[in-house]
Amino acid sequence: MHLCKNMAAKKVLFIGLVWPEPTSSAAGTRIIQLVALFLANGYEVHFASAAAKGDFSFELKTIGVVDHEIKLNDSSFDKWLKELHPSMVVFDRFMTEEQYGWRVEQVCPNAVRILDTEDLHFLRHARQHALKHPSELDLYNDVTKRELAAILRCDLSLIISQVEMDLLKQFNISNQILYYLPFLEEPITSTEHWKTFEERRDFVFIGNYLHEPNWQTLQYLKTSVWPLLRKKLPEVSLHIYGAYATEKVMQLQNVREKFFVHGRAESARETIAQHRVLLAPLLLGAGVKGKFIDAMQTGTPISSSTVGAEGMANGMDWAGIISDDLSTFIEATVMLYQNKKVWQKAQENGIYIINQLYAKDQFEIPFLERLTEIEANLAQHRQQNFFGEILRHHTLQSTKYMSLWIEEKNK
Repeated sequence: MHLCKNMAAKKVLFIGLVWPEPTSSAAGTRIIQLVALFLANGYEVHFASAAAKGDFSFELKTIGVVDHEIKLNDSSFDKWLKELHPSMVVFDRFMTEEQYGWRVEQVCPNAVRILDTEDLHFLRHARQHALKHPSELDLYNDVTKRELAAILRCDLSLIISQVEMDLLKQFNISNQILYYLPFLEEPITSTEHWKTFEERRDFVFIGNYLHEPNWQTLQYLKTSVWPLLRKKLPEVSLHIYGAYATEKVMQLQNVREKFFVHGRAESARETIAQHRVLLAPLLLGAGVKGKFIDAMQTGTPISSSTVGAEGMANGMDWAGIISDDLSTFIEATVMLYQNKKVWQKAQENGIYIINQLYAKDQFEIPFLERLTEIEANLAQHRQQNFFGEILRHHTLQSTKYMSLWIEEKNK
């Protein structure tokens, strides 16, 4: 077994399932925020992925990150990792940990392994299944087992919402290996550049349409929400934006119904900022919604569902309206759109939520201190997570042997 040299205390490696696309998804934004945090605190940051780069992949080199193309299920990764010898490795979701976690442990056993869950995939998966096959929410599925196993195998997992922190406690996951780290946002200190109530018009929805919750919501808007809302507000339009708008998305446009589908927005925040209300009654999903952060950062009130707003305000007054009942949702959304006082109060709530719950200054230093503490006491930290030690034991390393089998097969 090759071991990493103990000489790279300030080197962190991100391994991505895909190359980050912050203009396409909240997940891309999240990873770039983490990268920026490490860069700002003196780390040498490397990013590696076996995926092909796309037209909208972030140019990591422009911010000082070294990027690497790696191979999946290939021992060349081990040789490369040994030479890189990072002191920390961040997996961008549980599937990435499954693919590379055992290799990192084998080659660099003293590297702190961090899982950025993005959101809890098993929660999103369970909701999606319950929606498509009407049934009670079943969290005890195979995705749950895989994701919890990845969390247990890592030294620390980053959880983006307090709701998901509470959910993991139900599975008896120790706080010792969990860390609440929401989106890391600049606080809102000035609103002078925001368009006023009178300067804005129409509704907007935005999302990455490779992401099932956005596609489901778009269909719901088209078939159920907009026909009713349009009757109440006949002069108002709904504008649909988002990355990876396929032909089936574009075909939903109907000019007569004032339902406009535009495709990708160059800047989500600039686009949302032109409109009076973000219309986003999400039917499923998990984590924290990037589109809602963008809306609050631009002073745009939000009409949402319980699932959409979940974990975002932590008991504070919402930046708009929340309802799961369609008729109530319509009435409340009309009021939000037409009543300037209600609209302005929602805008103020959004400012308060961002500044109290997402301002990065209150999260960055404690997070780095936690990493330093784990790094300094790694052996003890891992002993306290004994279930993780069991899962890493060779008899249970199914992902390792599957990967080795695939590598042999590929030869």
